Amino acid sequence: MNVANSYRLQEECDVCSLVMAKYRGTINLSEFKAVMLASLRSLVPKDWDGDHEVAWGWLWENVERMLKSLMGKPQVQEKALERLIMSLTEDAVNFLRREVYKRFFALAPAGQDYFKQSTTRLYWIADKIVEMTIEMYREPRKMVEDISALGLRHV
Repeated sequence: MNVANSYRLQEECDVCSLVMAKYRGTINLSEFKAVMLASLRSLVPKDWDGDHEVAWGWLWENVERMLKSLMGKPQVQEKALERLIMSLTEDAVNFLRREVYKRFFALAPAGQDYFKQSTTRLYWIADKIVEMTIEMYREPRKMVEDISALGLRHV
């Protein structure tokens, strides 16, 4: 998790909530804090001090708050996303494809230097993005691995 960037921390919590949504047992986040702190204390017993305890406690309290706010939502969001995708007409799909690149290039103009493929190829990439979005809800662990591997291949 990345504390220096609050958006990145939220993103990590979002992904964690997708993984937790697949778990069928009881999730007790407050018990995890005690286990986490005990584990950290035993891993670095000589260096561990009150400052570490406060910092890790603060981090976990923020993560726990974010995760609790997301509990139960992934299942609802997945169903809503499936309904949306299934309801799209061909015209709506084409609009979505165009809009993905319109917004991407507006946010990151340098991206145009890397996307010099045919429209057919760009549409295929946009379709993969939509497919990966729904797969992120269905198999979050696998998708994190797949997206990381894809990023590493294209660095």
